[in-house]
Amino acid sequence: MKAEQYDLITRSIHWLSAFAIIGLFALGLWMVELNYYSDWYRTAPHWHKSIGILVAILTIVRLVWKRFTTHPEIEGKRYEVVAAKAAHHTLYLLLFVLFVSGYMISTADGRSIDVFDWFAVPGAGEFFPNQADIAGQVHFYVACTVIGLASLHALAALKHHFINKDNTLRKMLGVKGK
Repeated sequence: MKAEQYDLITRSIHWLSAFAIIGLFALGLWMVELNYYSDWYRTAPHWHKSIGILVAILTIVRLVWKRFTTHPEIEGKRYEVVAAKAAHHTLYLLLFVLFVSGYMISTADGRSIDVFDWFAVPGAGEFFPNQADIAGQVHFYVACTVIGLASLHALAALKHHFINKDNTLRKMLGVKGK
């Protein structure tokens, strides 16, 4: 039996992830412009890495939760359903590329990543020459792609809400339909 709307945990993870990813993108763009003498030179990367690791863990929890819970059907025409599923799968794939590339940037020198001084993720060191630079380029372009795809995702939800007048957006807001 399919659910009528997404459960509270799914909705919470969705919105927390969305806000965190947008925040991480903005923080990432800002922090690469900092110079050595900025008060934020060490703090911003620490926050970016810490939140990034937590979002990676949350994404794994989300996928496990999704596997073992029921969720509502995707509404729309057949091509919209196929496009939505493809977009969701692509977003997850890109997020994991983002997590791995961020890890490869941060641990190329062998140091671990301290997550808010709560725990540390061990560093694996450099797997190939110029790893940090190459992973940095991948990280930047994949992050831009994630933001672009997430924007299309949001626009599709708004289109379903205002033009199709279906329950797509309401299901993720936790509001009963029509």
